Amino acid sequence: MKIKIGFVSLGCPKNLTDTETMIGLLQGTGEIVTNPAEADIIIVNTCAFIESATQESIDTILEMAEYKQTGTLKKLIVTGCMAQRYCDDVLKQFPEVDAVVGTGSYHEIAQVVREVLRGQRSVHRGDIDTQTPEGLPRVLATPSYSAYLKIADGCDNHCTYCIIPKLRGAYHSRSMEDILQEARTLAAQGVSELNLIAQDTTRYGEDFYGENRLPELLQKLEEIEGIHWIRLHYGYPERISDALIDEMARNKKVCKYIDMPLQHASDSVLKRMGRHITRQEAAELIRKLREKVPEIVIRSTFITGFPGETEEDFAQLKSFVQEMQFDRIGVFAYSQEEGTAAAQMPEQVEESVKEARRQEIMELQQDISLAINEGKIDRRMEVLCEGQLPSGKYLGRTQGDSPEIDGSVIFDADATYPGEYVEILVTDATEYDLEGRTLYEEEKI
Repeated sequence: MKIKIGFVSLGCPKNLTDTETMIGLLQGTGEIVTNPAEADIIIVNTCAFIESATQESIDTILEMAEYKQTGTLKKLIVTGCMAQRYCDDVLKQFPEVDAVVGTGSYHEIAQVVREVLRGQRSVHRGDIDTQTPEGLPRVLATPSYSAYLKIADGCDNHCTYCIIPKLRGAYHSRSMEDILQEARTLAAQGVSELNLIAQDTTRYGEDFYGENRLPELLQKLEEIEGIHWIRLHYGYPERISDALIDEMARNKKVCKYIDMPLQHASDSVLKRMGRHITRQEAAELIRKLREKVPEIVIRSTFITGFPGETEEDFAQLKSFVQEMQFDRIGVFAYSQEEGTAAAQMPEQVEESVKEARRQEIMELQQDISLAINEGKIDRRMEVLCEGQLPSGKYLGRTQGDSPEIDGSVIFDADATYPGEYVEILVTDATEYDLEGRTLYEEEKI
């Protein structure tokens, strides 16, 4: 009888693709189960980007460890960023853990499983700057019509608040051939939506080819039959070139959407963060994107309470958000992370102030988002159906809505299926979501 293996994947989509690869690598080893109470082996792919993510990883490890008493669990394996960052601590503080696998070694998971089944307490914490082997199998944990496509790993930006380079290593692009082969495989499996991810998608190719190759990659992905939407995430503003903007405008499959983390709008804060753009440059870039890519949806992220952030700095951030009218933003209170340059900076801001400022920006954005969404009423939009609600209505997303993080569209329709693209008329809006109905054939003319 095959062993039963369960997975828990925490953190970002980049982590999820690693989990999907581990599932692919273990397909011949055991049966993959979704109920951890039935698993003989549980693999927790952890996150440790900020303190709250680390705590969630700890809580999950402890929760899964209980199945050694209440379920059939025999072996518990911890992988991912927390395993990389706190390997020795995990081994010392969690005797229930049977193996620790760092971010540079997840492709060795089949060997790790064999070792723990032999009774070894296994540690695989390889070089995070080593390129992961190409052509690894992968089993999607996302809906069958949508997938994340990781084009690179690691990061060379070294922002002063971020621990990622120490968890994922230096930036290393995948070869274009490997990416395209994976995209073709996904398309053949029925995937029509590709969400391109990396720590910095806009640096793609610089290390591997000696030049930026992202526009070319988008061109080649466009040629793959079956792919309908291609969405860009994590584009660093200083690398959003005219060539990339022109390709986004030209390419019919590239969603008019970009996830572009700006983090702040005060030049003094941006400098301390190690960011390489000014407020004025960011504003000019946003205007250029909107001019050259009509109706583009721009998502960004910001940090409140960075060390030394004054009331004036915060006022600049607030006025920038008001001025730029972003379609989507995420706001995070600064997390003082051990091992980062910012953690040692003077003038650390009190937690209550960081959180109050975060809440103030989010409330401002709610009003902006509502006005933007209300402006879409009576417009026709293409929607990817994701399923039917208990009410009988359907749930979907526009090309301006990335899975998991952005809004949804609730719409009336005749029989519509997950993965189907339909044209709707927007009839109502809230701060985050739209409502609508599908158009009759005679209305589409």
